[in-house]
Amino acid sequence: MHFIPQQLDDYVVAHSQVEPELLQQLTRETYQKILQPRMLSGHYQGRVLSMLSKLINPKTILEIGTYTGYSALCLAEGLQKNGKLHTIDVNEELVDFQRKYFDKSNCGTQIQQHLGSALDIIPTLNTTFDLVFIDADKPNYVNYFHAIIDKMNTGGVILSDNVLWSGKVLEKLNPKDESTKIILAYNKLLNDDERIETVLLPIRDGLTISRVV
Repeated sequence: MHFIPQQLDDYVVAHSQVEPELLQQLTRETYQKILQPRMLSGHYQGRVLSMLSKLINPKTILEIGTYTGYSALCLAEGLQKNGKLHTIDVNEELVDFQRKYFDKSNCGTQIQQHLGSALDIIPTLNTTFDLVFIDADKPNYVNYFHAIIDKMNTGGVILSDNVLWSGKVLEKLNPKDESTKIILAYNKLLNDDERIETVLLPIRDGLTISRVV
């Protein structure tokens, strides 16, 4: 969903950094072979993720929701030389696809894949994080926040995707719509929790930046 006119959106994309060739290849193959290709972060949001990661220059990154690996590669662009990115997904069928593109990049050895439930895997990760990107199943967003908040370094940043949920956050809530219900609760949590300071950006489907104080 676009929250600004299409022509203006096109102008914004045209005047942002060019999408790297490897990510163009990943996008093409995702659309050719993988279900739900709209789940890709895409050119513009990918460049936003890359820029934020480069500004933060994290030593440790956690990504919840890998899909085909596009956003992981964008976030990895800002990793410190000896940094590590942990990415978690439940889809076993995508593991080899992700690894193919990770290994084609300059940071493949820094990216560690985890297969399974993030809520089971996160407690087993014996590290703390400078940057976390949450972009997985919406009904667990609140659970993901509680799972990672005590593993965040001071000054660390949590990025949360799809927080405008195609504008459904402004519509009358359908009691059966669990995803929208949780997104509404999640947005309130991020705004109210005194451990973080938050700004919600109307980028694509909504991207929240929360900094641990």
